[in-house]
Amino acid sequence: MTAFRRTLTSTDDLADAGLIPARRADELAPVGSRYAVAVTPAMAALIDTSNPDDPIARQFIPDPRELDILPEENADPIGDTLKSPVPGIVHRYPDRVLLKLVHVCPVYCRFCFRREMVGPGKSNALGEQELQAALDYIRATPEIWEVILTGGDPLIMSPRRIAEVTAALDAIDHVKIIRWHSRVPVVAPERVTDAMVKALKAPRKTVYVALHANHPRELTDAARNACSRMIDSGVAMVSQTVLLRGVNDNVETLATLMRAFVENRIKPYYLHHGDLAPGTAHLRTSIEEGQALMQALRSRISGLAMPTYVLDIPGAHGKVPIGPNYVHRDGDSLCVSDSRGETHTYPGNSVR
Repeated sequence: MTAFRRTLTSTDDLADAGLIPARRADELAPVGSRYAVAVTPAMAALIDTSNPDDPIARQFIPDPRELDILPEENADPIGDTLKSPVPGIVHRYPDRVLLKLVHVCPVYCRFCFRREMVGPGKSNALGEQELQAALDYIRATPEIWEVILTGGDPLIMSPRRIAEVTAALDAIDHVKIIRWHSRVPVVAPERVTDAMVKALKAPRKTVYVALHANHPRELTDAARNACSRMIDSGVAMVSQTVLLRGVNDNVETLATLMRAFVENRIKPYYLHHGDLAPGTAHLRTSIEEGQALMQALRSRISGLAMPTYVLDIPGAHGKVPIGPNYVHRDGDSLCVSDSRGETHTYPGNSVR
């Protein structure tokens, strides 16, 4: 395994590090100019340059197809801006809000649904006045039970800033859950220090970290240790995964990944269908392919390891589960399909 000392942030960096052929640096430069590039040492070390279809490289190395924009693709594919009452807040569901603290990440995923909004040159963080306005909105909205910290990747902030945000939310009585969404524990596990873990703790709230990982190889020993430090401190963890063509679109990879989460005390939460972000068609599966994978997964792994397959409906209409349907009517009978595809009549379903 090659040791890398710094994050690679350009196609020239990728070529110098041997992650792409030198001749491809110029070819990929226009992609890197439009969409940010960053590959941390932890992820660069995982890339198998002998495999042209390496699933780690596919997530982080630019691809010329990213410049092919389909008519249905959208710079704001899930409608964040349509549900933003004040800068930094997205209020799509009555009892929870997103608080987008930063617009930078330790890595830039080639499938990111916020790829037009994150990276160098974008608005990098909420200013102090904007942050206070966002917190004031949360304080003034008693229906808000959960605050989801996102971005960008909020755990790229310093422990001091994390602690300040935690303390501000901890002081709001009606907020009960603080949830941080991050890739940091897998892509930059060295950042999960004792100081960060302490900063996440909120004496009066329940704190979750939702970990984004898409392939079992991302859960290195260092990543597992970083997650253990959080969990041992009392922070609960759930997982998020994006279904990606050529990365995890087979049942063996998904099963291994979901089991690995559970083995590391991380509850599988969402398997996201790929959003209609610009230039990401080559990474998206069809919904039918995703449903078939979920049906195959159901027959192979424990219910404890099953994520919910979800689609974020374009236009700010929110997430819905889109897994396979196991129940259908046949005349007066209710039929149920098992995980092997065999159909059974369910008795006693009439209304009495």
